[in-house]
Amino acid sequence: MSYTLPFKKLSKNDASIAGGKGASLGEMLNAGIPVPDGFVVLADTFEKFIAETDLNVEIDSILSTVDKEAMHTIEEASSTIQELILNSETPKDIADEILDQFDKLGAEFVAVRSSATSEDSAEHAWAGQLDSFLNTKRENIVETVKKCWASLFTPRAIFYRFEKDLGDTDISVAVVVQKMVNSEKSGIAFSVHPVTEDHNQLIIEAGFGLGEAIVSGQITPDSYVVEKDEMNILDVNVAEQERGMFRDEKGGNKWEDLGENGSQQVLTGKQIIEFSDLIIRIEKHYGIPQDIEWAMEGDNFYVVQSRPITTLSN
Repeated sequence: MSYTLPFKKLSKNDASIAGGKGASLGEMLNAGIPVPDGFVVLADTFEKFIAETDLNVEIDSILSTVDKEAMHTIEEASSTIQELILNSETPKDIADEILDQFDKLGAEFVAVRSSATSEDSAEHAWAGQLDSFLNTKRENIVETVKKCWASLFTPRAIFYRFEKDLGDTDISVAVVVQKMVNSEKSGIAFSVHPVTEDHNQLIIEAGFGLGEAIVSGQITPDSYVVEKDEMNILDVNVAEQERGMFRDEKGGNKWEDLGENGSQQVLTGKQIIEFSDLIIRIEKHYGIPQDIEWAMEGDNFYVVQSRPITTLSN
């Protein structure tokens, strides 16, 4: 069996094997959206891993002890399952294929992101429940994939599983491995204004450095509201940013003080309109409002994730 597939061989119909994130990235890459290249460690690979290491029955047994009303049962199950996964050796054939695909990317640094097979539908949003690891180097790639597998069983993810009555649902996890954009600017965007729910307005949030700082709420980004029909910038709100998260050349991330640069507007008016064009293009491709994560290196925008907006009332 193949343990991995490159983005170019995936589409939006492949969420069952590549997770919602992996399927979406393949779909966008093949549609000509500027997506950094990569591959997906398939959900079946995780299933093979837990079968070959004899963890499947043990994991099911531990999950059966969970009472979502008793937080200590969730925490105990999480700690035990994650320890079992992280302490089990990845089978050599799986590890070898992951390393081979990494080498084909020709990248020094990659982003490694969990991609649940039932995620990011209109009903269930696993975004933020599972772990991601930025600026990962080759020597850490196999262990980092295993950390993503283990994140299917964090306390938060286990609680979400039972809160949404997914206890009996077969949930697996694929892992996205993607060339890392050395982001000078990054952020998130919504193709429909998530507060006013005006379908003729989109909103872009932008900060200096890696988008992880925005997604995790550690910095307050600029926000720009754009009228889609006329491509008018309706509102610009500039937030002062004291520090940003950037690549550490040794691997991983580090915080840097921005000084006076942190008070500047992140995107110019021209860049706001250019990126708005791309946001509208993605929404039209999917046919439904999109929640987008993006990064910018030099003058180029890259889309690193797009999923349905799950918070709209209609």
